Amino acid sequence: MFSKMKNIDTAFRYVRSFTMLVVIGCVVLCCFALYKSFSLVSQMQDKVYILANGKALEAFSSDRKENIPVEAKDHVKTFHTLFFSLDPDDKVIKINVTKALYLADDSAKRVYDDLKENGYYSGIISGNISQTIVVDSITIDINAYPYQFRCYATQNIIRPTSIAHRNLITEGNLRNVSRSDNNPHGFLIERWSTIENRDLSTKNRK
Repeated sequence: MFSKMKNIDTAFRYVRSFTMLVVIGCVVLCCFALYKSFSLVSQMQDKVYILANGKALEAFSSDRKENIPVEAKDHVKTFHTLFFSLDPDDKVIKINVTKALYLADDSAKRVYDDLKENGYYSGIISGNISQTIVVDSITIDINAYPYQFRCYATQNIIRPTSIAHRNLITEGNLRNVSRSDNNPHGFLIERWSTIENRDLSTKNRK
């Protein structure tokens, strides 16, 4: 009789141990499944799908800090392209300059007002002059805030009888602001000034 009770007790212990192992295994498996699920959801949230020309393109989101150099350079390039791309059309000039002034503070507005007061834009319209700009390089110092930049570019001034090439070097600071339709990069150019702007070459048009 005692032998039978001992066997029952031993069997009960085995069953209990096996049950505990099964329970622990289930808990570990559930925790692992939850971890992988949250990890997968997090990865999926980093993916963005963009519809372009009827095709879904996959993009990946990243932290703001990782994109600062790229976005800052594109902001500076966009500003200079809009501000210095001029055609002999008052409406085109106003549209471009207005877009550019959303990207900078009153230092750019003062330059625009001075050029307008000195008849620069009127001369472009009356002289049928077109002006384009090619941004050669942009340096950004992201180690200190606000970020300092320097832009190196070449202006091409197309007159009815000649084409002039001028170098242009400007500098300023970049401050973080809220993103908007008018300012998609979320930067504002401050203390913008021209360091150098001189003729490089002039050639006659045939």
